[in-house]
Amino acid sequence: MASASRDLQGADVFDEAVRGTCDDASLCKRYAVSIGYWKDPYIEYFVRQPKERKAPEISRGYYARVQGVGHLLKAFLQKTECNCQIINLGAGMDTLFWKLKDENLLPRKYFEIDFPSIVTRKIHNIKSKPPLSKPIAESHSGESLLIDAHSLDSSRYAIIGADLRELPKLEENLKKCNMDPRLPTLLMAECVLIYMTREHSAALLKWAAGIFRDAMFINYEQVNMADRFGQIMIDNLQSRQCNLVGVEDCRSLETQKERFLLHGWETANAVDMVKVYTGLPAADLKRIEALEFLDERELLEQLMQHYCLCWATKDSCHLGLAEIAL
Repeated sequence: MASASRDLQGADVFDEAVRGTCDDASLCKRYAVSIGYWKDPYIEYFVRQPKERKAPEISRGYYARVQGVGHLLKAFLQKTECNCQIINLGAGMDTLFWKLKDENLLPRKYFEIDFPSIVTRKIHNIKSKPPLSKPIAESHSGESLLIDAHSLDSSRYAIIGADLRELPKLEENLKKCNMDPRLPTLLMAECVLIYMTREHSAALLKWAAGIFRDAMFINYEQVNMADRFGQIMIDNLQSRQCNLVGVEDCRSLETQKERFLLHGWETANAVDMVKVYTGLPAADLKRIEALEFLDERELLEQLMQHYCLCWATKDSCHLGLAEIAL
């Protein structure tokens, strides 16, 4: 029993460390927005302005991430003409729902999943800040909007407190919020799968491929983690009790693609963030590179070589999802 108790305590510490990465990412995004990398009028309602300056390599990396994920997401919305649903896994303090509403690009329904403690914080912010709650109310139709400390469900937006390792419960919660497996579905995960064991992430990918006939999965996370720089990243996170238990699937772009193809997905693509960054429009690069002086370009390249965008599709209705590219 003592051993089991220690295991549970260890799991709690690990989960708490993973939840902490939500705050790290939110602060980095808020800082980059404040410097002018991209516009996000909603992030200030979720995250305080960081006191300390962030390295320009970090902000440029986040810019490439936001642009790359956004490009793939908008291509999916275009292919499905927004007659689809989005499930954002490990969404944290993400503001995508509000930005899509402003651009008149909302899917039929937008779902967010995260640990209950993070969801509770997010719902508190939404309830107490009209610039967040008003767009949800405006997009809502029908009966009264359901909201409590751990979940929010409106006709176009739902936020669910759940553990991605508990798939039957996750599916049940999604269906309670009117998730429709027949609709084309975009699933998103940014630095999420690497914090799950290979068994748990494989089960999640297999579940998603099994339940949706037409789907796309966008995964942003680490790659090329078998080299010295990757080991330094692993050691740094381990020192904060944050073990990258899924790192085996992040050895290369090939292993990133393989996990999807092994678990029911028809196509899989992966590119490192160097390719995403250098592929940005020249005017964009000129603008963001003028925002802050970058001392060592080599470090930026090393960082970007160790992150990737991977996207996988299955397309029984021949919507052209396999044609989506960066």
